[in-house]
Amino acid sequence: MGYVTWSYDTLNQFCKDVFQAFGFSEEESNEIKDVLLTADLYGIESHGMQRMVRYHKGIEKGTIHPHAVPEVVFETPVSAVIDGHNGMGQLISIFAMKKAIEKAKQTGVGMVSVRESNHFGIAGYYAKMASEEGLLGMACTNSEAIMVPTFGRKAMLGSNPIAVAMPADPYPFFFDCSTTVVTRGKLEMYNKMEKPLPEGWALDKDGHASTNAPDVLSNIVSKKGGGIMPLGGNEEVTGSHKGYGYGMLCELFSSILSMGVTSDHCCTFPDKTGICHGFIAINPAVFGNPDEIRKHFSDFLEALRESPKAEGKSRIYTHGEKEVLAEKERMEHGIPVNDNTMVELGNLCSYLKLDFHKYFADYELPQDSKFFTGNY
Repeated sequence: MGYVTWSYDTLNQFCKDVFQAFGFSEEESNEIKDVLLTADLYGIESHGMQRMVRYHKGIEKGTIHPHAVPEVVFETPVSAVIDGHNGMGQLISIFAMKKAIEKAKQTGVGMVSVRESNHFGIAGYYAKMASEEGLLGMACTNSEAIMVPTFGRKAMLGSNPIAVAMPADPYPFFFDCSTTVVTRGKLEMYNKMEKPLPEGWALDKDGHASTNAPDVLSNIVSKKGGGIMPLGGNEEVTGSHKGYGYGMLCELFSSILSMGVTSDHCCTFPDKTGICHGFIAINPAVFGNPDEIRKHFSDFLEALRESPKAEGKSRIYTHGEKEVLAEKERMEHGIPVNDNTMVELGNLCSYLKLDFHKYFADYELPQDSKFFTGNY
């Protein structure tokens, strides 16, 4: 299976129409698709268009409630706990980060912990929301258990990503990564490409290293054991305990402070996932002149980029630089989508009674794909 490239405008309209067909308002659909397409524009394929099948399944199964309205259930001048009532993760998270930003502008800091939500896309999107308001933004989430703790053989934590964003020139600082070696979405992409996983990514049900993507994914879904290694692999000598610890920090800010569902129980219910999130916004003005702080940070980032290069290397990137460059390139030349993801989009059109070829004219779906389920 290969890739086909589509313009941003094509995918933008498709995503908007799909979510409106699921019953979301135009404004809600715009928010959801913006999170998804930001991931694809940044080159984070695992959390872009290929995630639409997950939301389809969640809505169809009843774990995502399209008409849910997030509710503030506890609040102070600097903090809040939000119950998402099992709505769409992107909508709940945008609501939550706006609350954190509002508090940061009023008091200097805003911290919001969310329970009873769903998969929210890339954590960096919400950290970036704060950065665009001149603030330091942080976001994290738990998820269905896929991380096997150091010395374990059963997944107990999610991919539990951490994202941090802060204004700087000429590129904002933008850091977003899972606390596992890779995300589940990355395994799904290897499964779609029918390629073996790289060594050092995953464990089988007995806790042994595995490169078999379908088997690892199946074990995660069926809770048979195994999963993805923490950052640092599965041994302390390579830093496994550090990735495991970072995952626990996300758990603390998401499920623990909100009194929500911990990763080991996420996605075990018939009518919800229980996924939780954490959001923080900090106003640099509580530390001094924000313009001077921004310049100080920008100077350091430039020093990093200009520092001595390793032999054979011509460039050092700072976090967020590649995303800016990728977005520019993909807005000009299009976004690549995997052929098997295209099959999933075809299935989605069949389910929602949308005309697939209205968006993707002349593209012939490979009906021999194992992902093919519909008629077009």
